[in-house]
Amino acid sequence: MKRLVKGLLTCSVILFLAGCQTTPVTPMTEPVFEEASVHDPSIIQDSDNYYVIGSHMMFAQSPDLMKWEQLQGSVAEDQLFEDIRSELAEEFDYAKTDTLWAGDIVKLKDGRYYMYYCFCQGTSPLSVLGVAVADEVTGPYKKVESFLYSGTSPQFDKNYNATKDPNVIDPDVFYDEEGKLWMVYGSYSGGIYIMEMAENGLPKDRNSYGTKLIGGNHSRIEAPYIQYNKDTGYYYLFLSFGGLDAVGGYNMRVARSKSPDGPYEDSEGNLMSEVKGKLNTAFDDASIAPYGVKLMGNFSYVADESFSNDGYVSPGHNSVYYDEAKDRYYLIFHTRFTNSGEQHLIRVHQMWFTEDGWPVVSPLRYGGESIDDYTKAQEAGTYDAITTTKEISETISEPVTVKLKKSGRISGDEAGSWESAESNSDKDSSVTVAEVTYKGRFISAWDPRQDAQVMCFTGTSAEGLPLFLVGRN
Repeated sequence: MKRLVKGLLTCSVILFLAGCQTTPVTPMTEPVFEEASVHDPSIIQDSDNYYVIGSHMMFAQSPDLMKWEQLQGSVAEDQLFEDIRSELAEEFDYAKTDTLWAGDIVKLKDGRYYMYYCFCQGTSPLSVLGVAVADEVTGPYKKVESFLYSGTSPQFDKNYNATKDPNVIDPDVFYDEEGKLWMVYGSYSGGIYIMEMAENGLPKDRNSYGTKLIGGNHSRIEAPYIQYNKDTGYYYLFLSFGGLDAVGGYNMRVARSKSPDGPYEDSEGNLMSEVKGKLNTAFDDASIAPYGVKLMGNFSYVADESFSNDGYVSPGHNSVYYDEAKDRYYLIFHTRFTNSGEQHLIRVHQMWFTEDGWPVVSPLRYGGESIDDYTKAQEAGTYDAITTTKEISETISEPVTVKLKKSGRISGDEAGSWESAESNSDKDSSVTVAEVTYKGRFISAWDPRQDAQVMCFTGTSAEGLPLFLVGRN
């Protein structure tokens, strides 16, 4: 594995920490995982269940974010509409497609469920976005209106320009802290846009695409999702950069703003509204790679000599769920796996915010863990360390070995130092390797690969690069 380097594409680190603990942590109940496949999962919680809807009308439910049940896997299986082919016949015809892309379901103030659906031709931004309504989250949904078009539509009495105007897919609809309703949307093409919505779930301004937040010139930025954090006072714009297939280098990033409609900035103060591809280019990843706080990209938990599938490939198109009662944040996304082609499954990882107000994500899937205040002796140990960069590529980062000593030194394949917070549940610990410091949280979590509970760390650098620490059993 390459050593950490400094510069524009400074390496990030994902450290998986474990080792013998002189004082045991509170033991977890071994979690039970059941799998489902939903590409582009957008989450909604209703009564005792969580639901995710995604592209191709994939739909799944879970009682605990660990055991997932596949409710439908394609448009052909659709049970959310009484007859989706006839209900949305005009939309299928306009977009020249036989499927739907990433949708979103939200419960509005009238107590009903609004499904924001979208269609796209695929090789060009010939798309349509609309809304349907139901009395139950599981439907049946009835079309209200398709209200946004891209491509050939003369919607706003102007010629559509794909380098500047949005591809009207990937909607996320949410209320801000003042009770205003918004929809953020977009993928590739002209960028990510946001517009204010009326209480009936339709746009307030019917003559505009809204405000651009990021992107343009066909840069590969998509899957916007906005989550407010009442403790930091910021709105967080989650995005996926790169291509979604196994060789596309898909990875999740985030920026933040004090207002839902921006402007958004990353941890280095870069304005996201200025991030786009070079003029007269398409899919120019080099232009966008340096920006945003990176949360996760390609990595393997083990060296690839074994050709295992213990690692994530092109993780992305996330949504976020905040459990107010437990004060917990969860990152929900789909991912492919090492040596597994295009197979993809749902993954949920718990998420925390640093004292500087940036999200950090557990290196391990959610297994019911609760963050606690640990001793330095519990945190010290031998760990696998994974490094990556902000470069958008198919490269899969593999682990090296480090040891966190009680003295505060780090030895092994990388040298450095670390400091433990007295109150890990709400204060930052720090790990410094290759002269880069990462701030974040320790968390004792379940590692399905090792079939054991191990100590982990997740952190982020000032440059917006992630550090995960996951333990060896």
